[in-house]
Amino acid sequence: MAKVLVVDDEKLIVKGIRFSLEQDGMEVDCAYDGEEAVNLAKETEYDVVLLDVMLPKYDGYQVCQAIREFSEMPIIMLTAKGNDMDKILGLEYGADDYITKPFNILEVKARIKAIMRRNSKKNRRDAQQERKVVTAGDLKLDVEGRRVFIGEKEINLTAKEFDLLELLVCNPNKVYSREALLSCVWGNKAMESGDVRTVDVHVRRLREKIEPSPSDPKYVHTKWGVGYYFRIK
Repeated sequence: MAKVLVVDDEKLIVKGIRFSLEQDGMEVDCAYDGEEAVNLAKETEYDVVLLDVMLPKYDGYQVCQAIREFSEMPIIMLTAKGNDMDKILGLEYGADDYITKPFNILEVKARIKAIMRRNSKKNRRDAQQERKVVTAGDLKLDVEGRRVFIGEKEINLTAKEFDLLELLVCNPNKVYSREALLSCVWGNKAMESGDVRTVDVHVRRLREKIEPSPSDPKYVHTKWGVGYYFRIK
């Protein structure tokens, strides 16, 4: 559920926006002055802040600037002023978008949804970036470069050994059966043969390469009668 903070000193406007957004399944908090808005933004990471420019205590630009000191939550400025300088000021203080009053509530909702879509895509890209290098103790997995390091030493793995290790490292503590590993790493054709010994052989070779003591694994462990999992011992 999207969380939206609506900030405006005109209570009827706030009431109308809140009702409309809640009809779309959004969770809405309201603030009627700049100080209250900053305090609420410190307490909750909102998906979008709808922020009026003309406010008591702190104006919208000051609120926007204050929020930017601790959060990148998206901010849409609501202003009755239509000249370009006010729009430029809002963007320079850190706003992501602006809407000029009087506005159509359908436009407000469309802008909110557009920002949320962009943010969702950005978060997915950030998550993918973070997963390009996975570190677990002194083991480092460069997913994009397909390289593995133990400390400063690079370990040479075959393609399937790397695929097997990547799957386990990226899903720590999850126990995979031999059949599941055969399907995930070798694909459906390998599953048709049903030869799970392939998995055992690759796990043994992988341990010989990455484990300080293959008979007492530090990274790739066996769940007897079930399968294999990754955990730093």
